[in-house]
Amino acid sequence: MPSGLPEIDRLPEIRRVFGVDFSGARNSGVNAWIAETELTAGEAMLRLTKLAPLGRLAGGDDRDTVNDYLVAQIRSSEATLWGFDFPFGLPIELKLGGWRRNLRELRRFPGDAKDYGRFLVERSRQLVDAMHIRRITDRETQTPFDCYHYRIIYQTFHGMRDVLGRVAGDDATCVLPFQFTKLSSSNRPRRVVVEACPSSTLKRLGLPHRLYKQRSGKPPTAEQQAVRRTILATIGRSVKISPRHRQTILSNPGGDALDSVLAAVGSFTAWRSDDHAAVARHSRYRREGRVYA
Repeated sequence: MPSGLPEIDRLPEIRRVFGVDFSGARNSGVNAWIAETELTAGEAMLRLTKLAPLGRLAGGDDRDTVNDYLVAQIRSSEATLWGFDFPFGLPIELKLGGWRRNLRELRRFPGDAKDYGRFLVERSRQLVDAMHIRRITDRETQTPFDCYHYRIIYQTFHGMRDVLGRVAGDDATCVLPFQFTKLSSSNRPRRVVVEACPSSTLKRLGLPHRLYKQRSGKPPTAEQQAVRRTILATIGRSVKISPRHRQTILSNPGGDALDSVLAAVGSFTAWRSDDHAAVARHSRYRREGRVYA
């Protein structure tokens, strides 16, 4: 491996995988869901053990309460892989410095998420004469949006600032692909945090990535439930889902419960199949992030 990059000789043990359908909304706990899975003893597949909206678990729906809860859960977890559905980094063409500097600057940014999105769009215009730039991982995994599109900027802003910015400095927490050096330290991390994307996982599996969400808050239609059943039939090869959790997924209006399970399945599948040394060597992944889907 080239000089300055870590030797990856042993990965952290993983016994649990969490998938988080993250939201940057003011009352994010209403629609953000979390799926907790465990590795089935003697089998190379997951078992869904908990599925719930984050507001219920955090004790409140407001964004700060939910993000405080997530940070606390990450820090207390052991042998755990976390897959979060929000962009972890920004395109290197924006020339904003290294990833840790991005996190520090976000903490000091004087405006809100919308202001930050406008700042990035203006910077794009100045540097490349375009409003938006997609990271290489966005192109490879066919994410629905670039990482500062107006429909995703609240997730990027609050995910990077209020979650990653608070756990990246923990010795026992490894945020990949930015912190591979922690995997070669004598005190190996006890948990790993990666970027997931349910839509990208569906595309990789050749499954419908639209038509399963009901945005009006009404119960999903028969057609939407049929698409969800198709998805569940395939991911059931990777994660065991009880009849109770299956019914929750089928009846959840926004499809957010399903997205949290997809975040767990996608991130764990990538974790198991990746050439981690190649990811660590990649000139762009370690600077702008990578989707584990």
